[in-house]
Amino acid sequence: MGLLSLLGGCSGELSALDPAGPSAASIADLWWVMLWGSCALFTLVLGLFLAVWFVPDFGRRLRPDRWILWGGLALPLPVLIALTLYAFNQGEFLLKGAAKDAENVLEVRATGRMWQWEFSYPTLPGSAAEPGVLHIPAGRTIEIVAESEDVIHSFWVPRLGGKIDAVPGHANRLRIRADKPGRYGGICSEYCGTGHAGMRFEVRAHDGNGFVRAVSAETSQ
Repeated sequence: MGLLSLLGGCSGELSALDPAGPSAASIADLWWVMLWGSCALFTLVLGLFLAVWFVPDFGRRLRPDRWILWGGLALPLPVLIALTLYAFNQGEFLLKGAAKDAENVLEVRATGRMWQWEFSYPTLPGSAAEPGVLHIPAGRTIEIVAESEDVIHSFWVPRLGGKIDAVPGHANRLRIRADKPGRYGGICSEYCGTGHAGMRFEVRAHDGNGFVRAVSAETSQ
């Protein structure tokens, strides 16, 4: 029952372990790899401890300096090196937009203020900003340009990508993508005042021409 409860926490609109795009999938994969890597290290150390505890002769076969060399360096080092290289590889993948062909990128400006997000589309003439709702085309890489008008906020759509801080006077960039049409929850992940808990927004990924119609509909309001 405990395991089922833990697994139940791996889903939901704000779960980073229930990815709906390549960036979020890369982050989730990294999380799982780090988890199993740490489990492997823990198992190795625990195995040595139990061997020394229950088989006294096992511990006496090696000098203290050999325990430090083999148990403290040789044993965990290969696992740590493998995890580090994998993390660097995933980081490069995310920096490139989590796609090999991320040329067709749509720029969206996300402006944070106490306590809401406003989104605009500078490359789409005539489109209007809309608070609390981000429209994107499914299957296309989106570059979020995060800015703030007051304090530091943090843009985060857990199922689509990582976090990026919105800093006053500075623009930070993050690339996300939704593989399928749908609605995805977003939050501010940086405490920004008494209204922080309610600073949520929704990402609506549209199929086909639905994105253009959605932006045009907002423009006509």
